[in-house]
Amino acid sequence: MTSAPTGPAPTAAKTTDPLALIDVDHARFYVGNAKQAAFFYAYTFGFQIEQYSDLTTGSREEASYLLTQGNIRLLLTTGITPDHAAQKEVELYGDGIKDIALSVHDATAAWERAVANGGKSAYEPVTYSDEHGSVTTAGIETYGRVIHSFVSRTGAYDLQNVKEGHPIAPGFAKCGPLGINDFNLKNPCGLKYIDHCVGNVELGRMNHWVDWYERVLEFKMFKHFDDHDISTDYSALMSKVMASGNHLIKMPINEPAEGKKKSQIQEYLEWHNMTPGIQHLALRTDDELASVAELRRRGVDFLAIPDVYYDSVWDRVSALGWDVKEDHERIKDLGILVDADDEGYLLQLFTKPLQDRPTLFFEIICRRGSQSFGKGNFKALFEALELEQERRGNL
Repeated sequence: MTSAPTGPAPTAAKTTDPLALIDVDHARFYVGNAKQAAFFYAYTFGFQIEQYSDLTTGSREEASYLLTQGNIRLLLTTGITPDHAAQKEVELYGDGIKDIALSVHDATAAWERAVANGGKSAYEPVTYSDEHGSVTTAGIETYGRVIHSFVSRTGAYDLQNVKEGHPIAPGFAKCGPLGINDFNLKNPCGLKYIDHCVGNVELGRMNHWVDWYERVLEFKMFKHFDDHDISTDYSALMSKVMASGNHLIKMPINEPAEGKKKSQIQEYLEWHNMTPGIQHLALRTDDELASVAELRRRGVDFLAIPDVYYDSVWDRVSALGWDVKEDHERIKDLGILVDADDEGYLLQLFTKPLQDRPTLFFEIICRRGSQSFGKGNFKALFEALELEQERRGNL
């Protein structure tokens, strides 16, 4: 946010559960150069560069760009003063996600409940307002460098208005005509929602953060995968998926497991200043083949899936009772992974890291009923990741 805060917001009457989550308000990235990063994500992933806040709009300490696609909102922030927190974090960790901000009915009440539940405050409630409305935010610390902001909105800044193109907060201006925005409208990538957000934590700390999400944010465990589920001959990890009460927000948490060689989680930690953080965002599409084809055309680097994977995948999915409707040969040509559970099947594919350090990446996922996370693909995925680790000299 950029305009001067007016101080803590009063707590509204508690007519609803304070921790009832409405949506992912936005994912805030800390980056070295927000203007340049905006054009990278706009071109490679088809986001609209919709709004900005910088020196010209009155922001004296940071510059931010709001990127949108479907119901996905990415807020890219860079510090423009030497002591800004974003600049310090970029030096330590490189570009990455700082904040998964959650829409709630009352940000102050949500923050108060989370603190009462044992959470540590990242920052106290503050309201940014003008004659059009207000935005109240308050933050809670989670694993490593990551925070969750609670966000509540009024007036023109109400979430529905933001979805319709109104400013995300006081101090933001609409971007003028941009050729990349026109190109993206004519050549859509079809990304609709943030499906889930995965965090990497240190060995032995997964259960600590599982307890944290249960206690502080009142989440419940949704799925559990151990090193027998997620392993190859060389490396392994363990994962537990935490979900909000309405299953709207899902936060898998990974930790490394013992293996002959270095796991992808350990590699992430070593290139992330040995600090837990967000490993990837999964972005939902309704048409995996169209989305992946367009993203590949734009130059997105995806993990390479070996042809032998497709020798058995159709029988594996069929054995669970599902017939994959999409063209099988086209799925193979695009290198897409397929999996199923008792509710349906899914299609998914993972990008390579989005920056020079092997840290943050994206997943592109399409669900045909399945609410799982591709358990049947873990071995193939890990083998593809290990090939990339070996190329980087980090296996």
